[in-house]
Amino acid sequence: MESLQEQYDEAMLEFSQGGYDGAIAKLRSVLSVEPQHFEAQLALGMAYYRKGEYATAITEGVKAQRLRPHDQLGDRNLSLFVMKAGDKATAEHHGLQARISSWRKDPGASAGNTTADPELQMAKPKLEPVKLPGKFPEMPWKKKPAAH
Repeated sequence: MESLQEQYDEAMLEFSQGGYDGAIAKLRSVLSVEPQHFEAQLALGMAYYRKGEYATAITEGVKAQRLRPHDQLGDRNLSLFVMKAGDKATAEHHGLQARISSWRKDPGASAGNTTADPELQMAKPKLEPVKLPGKFPEMPWKKKPAAH
């Protein structure tokens, strides 16, 4: 039997290839086992959005937002779904919530690093230690001129 992560990965592969119906079925299967799976819930809303089923996308987006109330991506997706459904005022509200959520991030985190998982961080070159000279060289331009 496949692990839950493998099922989710297969759903996302199908989603990326435009197989939204298959992705929806697989995401629902993941959510039946783990109803708190935020990423699956978020992707489910987006799959319905891509199919043009905006009312269902909004319903699934609200479920994702309930799982993580201040998540920037959840608010952004919900704003997109509501805008396509024609409710500009509510879309602007969720867009603002997404902006506010982005401000809540750790100020020390870099813009490209959205995760705390060290395995997923950008590779950084190892810095070579710098050896300082024991004595600095003579600097003739700093010598004071002789008094006459």
